[in-house]
Amino acid sequence: MSEIKVRDSEGFIKRVCDTVRNNNLVSPELVKNPHVKRGLRNQDGTGVLAGVTSIGNVRGYTVIDNEKMPMDGVLTYRGISIEDIVNGITEDNRFGFEEVAYLLMLGKLPSKDELAEFNDILAHHRTLPHNFTEDMIIKAPSANVMNKLARSVLALYSFDENADDTSLENMMRQSFDLVARLPIIAAQAYQVKRHYYENKSMYLHVPPDNLSAAEILLYCIRSDRKYTDEEAKLLDKCLILHAEHGGGNNSAFTCRVLSSSGTDTYSAIASAICSLKGPLHGGANKQVVDMMKDIEANVKNWKNDDEVSEYLSKIIRREVGDRSGKIYGMGHAIYTKSDPRAVILKKHAKSLCEKQGYLDRFELIESVERLTPEVFRTVKNNDKPLCANVDMYSGLIYEMLGIPQDLFTPIFAISRVAGLCAHRIEEALTGGRIMRPAYKCVSRNTEYTALNNR
Repeated sequence: MSEIKVRDSEGFIKRVCDTVRNNNLVSPELVKNPHVKRGLRNQDGTGVLAGVTSIGNVRGYTVIDNEKMPMDGVLTYRGISIEDIVNGITEDNRFGFEEVAYLLMLGKLPSKDELAEFNDILAHHRTLPHNFTEDMIIKAPSANVMNKLARSVLALYSFDENADDTSLENMMRQSFDLVARLPIIAAQAYQVKRHYYENKSMYLHVPPDNLSAAEILLYCIRSDRKYTDEEAKLLDKCLILHAEHGGGNNSAFTCRVLSSSGTDTYSAIASAICSLKGPLHGGANKQVVDMMKDIEANVKNWKNDDEVSEYLSKIIRREVGDRSGKIYGMGHAIYTKSDPRAVILKKHAKSLCEKQGYLDRFELIESVERLTPEVFRTVKNNDKPLCANVDMYSGLIYEMLGIPQDLFTPIFAISRVAGLCAHRIEEALTGGRIMRPAYKCVSRNTEYTALNNR
């Protein structure tokens, strides 16, 4: 009897989906209405101005006489160039993600004493609630670590006695909790996933209090808990570069939309993590790795520009690869001539690539970056400026560090939570109005028909 119900249910769902498709077709001409900002973008590709922020700024072009002009990309955190931040931390030969989290959430660079105190506070906040790992992570495995991250953040609500308190003091405490705990939660979610779905051993390491976020992640995902200082500091740079990207990116905007409603911190941050999961947002670096593996397997001579260009042409023409026509890792909604994050990662990754036998693969990525703009112009007859974005090199770095693809996007979330919490706080303190854009309804008025007459 149950089998018949299942079969009928599947047939019903198929028929319903056909009906839904027919009833949700909107004419492309209506979408092209100049007053409709599809994707919250103007017709020239610029974003619709929805608010102001003092947290992060992204610039990839200038506008002269109403025309977009390409420029080298600029990314600033609280007005400070990301290059200056990375260079300063590198010169001191220390970890910097925690300093960046302090800068984003508190609005200024910490002194040595303030940074030391902040690190102590994060260590104190790192401990998960009693039985949280057992009840919230182990008992409900997830095939995707991002879903487990979002669920775990929502679950933390149940362990917080003041979960709905939106005072600044309480939101700061919750933010510190999330920044401190996400590396642990992600590592544990991955261990449970690989055990439950891949029948592999599960390691639940408890890291020492004095480790940085990058060290914690490597410590917790490796069975022997070992890593080199160079590995951890390269991962730390990845965390720094992913921590913030302005208020208009999809996850930050999602966080601000929910925060504008007055909801709690856990709901706002969990929704942003769900946004990050999307392949058009945080999930893009995995697609770069998959694409590069396809190129590596099908291009015989990686150092031959003609061979590489020919295969890139086939990708764009949807003849090979995933047939999407996209060169993953190339192009960005804002950056035109360069993505500063990609420039920095490329610079700092090469030495470790040489040591770990990844130099040939690194140089192939460089070739893809160099050749794609001309191939795109030739195949598409389009002069749109194209540059490598951060995903072009981050996936290779994670792979070189032995980080599984299951954790590529969660690392993005571990880093970005600092910026998300900053946007959450800024919206709660200064927003003042619930975000409520309009949608133009294009359905025709129709008379109601009695059930017996349908």
